[in-house]
Amino acid sequence: MSTDRLIRVEIDDSALPPATPEMEQERRVAIFDLLEDNSLTLPGRAGQDAPSGPYALQLAVRDRRLVFDLSSELGERVAEFHLSMGPFRQVVKDYFQICQSYFDAVKRLPPAQIEAIDMARRGIHNEGARTLQERLEGKAEIDIDTSRRLFTLICALVSD
Repeated sequence: MSTDRLIRVEIDDSALPPATPEMEQERRVAIFDLLEDNSLTLPGRAGQDAPSGPYALQLAVRDRRLVFDLSSELGERVAEFHLSMGPFRQVVKDYFQICQSYFDAVKRLPPAQIEAIDMARRGIHNEGARTLQERLEGKAEIDIDTSRRLFTLICALVSD
């Protein structure tokens, strides 16, 4: 098994209101899927090799910035980076709106309409994942599936 991966993910949501049941379920599924299959590679810095994994991630929002705090398997900090929330705000807002439409549609619309809304939801989700990959450039390299699951967790941290 590759060492360029996450083996533990924690979300620091202590400063946030409680998540809705739907978002809590999305969070659990995203963490489960993320731990089952992910890829995260740290680059070397200043001529030194990158710290080796596997890694534990604590994801938080502090001072209106998204914080990735990575530790080794033994708990030693290996990297921490902060990302501006600005590039994520609109796509997260759009994602919440389309998710609400999807949850409402499941209760009352025929399958074809539900499928159309779900396709739009996946498109917005992919946009958020690509934004995350771009923002992490030079800090960490992640594949698209890892990025999608991390974007779900970022949504769980954002309260508008």
